[in-house]
Amino acid sequence: MEGFLPIKNLPTNKLKAENKRLAKVNITEVGLRDGLQSIDKIINTDDKLFVIGALINSGVKRIQVASFVHRDLVPQMADAEKLIQLLPKNKDVEFSGFLLNIKGLDRAIKSGIKKVETSISTSNTHSKKNTRMNLKQAKKSIAKIINKAKKEKIKIRAGLQCVWGCAYEGAPTQKHVLSMVSDLIEMGADVVSLSDSTGMATPDSISNQLEIIFNRFPDISISLHLHDTNALGLLNLKAALMFGINQIDCSLGGIGGSPFIKGSTGNISTEQTVDMLESLGYSTGIDVEKISKAGRWLNKKIS
Repeated sequence: MEGFLPIKNLPTNKLKAENKRLAKVNITEVGLRDGLQSIDKIINTDDKLFVIGALINSGVKRIQVASFVHRDLVPQMADAEKLIQLLPKNKDVEFSGFLLNIKGLDRAIKSGIKKVETSISTSNTHSKKNTRMNLKQAKKSIAKIINKAKKEKIKIRAGLQCVWGCAYEGAPTQKHVLSMVSDLIEMGADVVSLSDSTGMATPDSISNQLEIIFNRFPDISISLHLHDTNALGLLNLKAALMFGINQIDCSLGGIGGSPFIKGSTGNISTEQTVDMLESLGYSTGIDVEKISKAGRWLNKKIS
C-alpha cells in the first residue's frame, strides 16, 4: 500500500489490520442528513425517497436519513418524521436518524426508527454554537440520551465532534480526546464515532490519535466521520484503515458541511471512497457506477 510505513515499523494495531486485507468496510451514507443540512435549496420528501431507493439499489446497507432538529434552525430536516414513515421496508438496510438532545430522541422514538446517532463536541465554543450547551451541560445531556435510547432498545452510536481540530479553539489535546472517549464508553455507547468536523486532520494526526485510543481501549468499536476541507479526506481514511477501522461515514458527491462550523465543507465522497477502497482490495458491497449515478443526480438536484 503505497505511502504507508513499512510493515516492520507498524504498531501492533496496524499489523493486525494489515493481516485483514480484503476485509469488509461498512459505509454509512450521510448525504441525506449531513450532506443536505447546509444546502439552501429544499429537497422534497419524494426526491429524498428516490435517493434512498438509488442508494439501496447501489448496495448501501446503512443510511442516515434525517436529523431531529428544530425546523427553523435546519429547514432541510423539517420532514424527518414524514420521511421515516415512508421508508421502504427492507430488513437488509439499517436506517438511522441524528439528534443532539433529549427532545430529538423523543421525536426519534415516536417516529419508529430503530437506530440513532448523537455526538458531543470536544470544543466548548463549538458546543455552545452547535447545541447552545457548554461541555459540562452537553455531557449530562448525552448521558441521558444514551441511557434512554438503551432503555427503549434503540441502537445508539455516540461520537465526538472536532476530534482533530476546532475552527474556534484549535486542536484538542490527545489526553482530552481520550478522556471523552472513555466517558462515552462508560455511558454505554454501542459504537464511538470520531469526527474530523472541520477537516483539519492529517494522516499523521489520524494515526497518532487512533494509536492512543486503541492502546487504551483495544476492543473499542470506532466509526470514522471525515470532512474533506483540505482535500486530505481520502489520505486520512487510508491512515485509519491501517488500524482496522471498518466503519466509515460518506456523503454522495461529497456534499455537506455544518452550518455551525466556520469554513466547513462536505464529507468524503461516497463514490470516491468506494472506488478507493475497492482498488485497495477492500469489499464494500457497493456498485461504484450505480452510486456515482446517484451522486450526479443529487448534485444536479441541489445545484
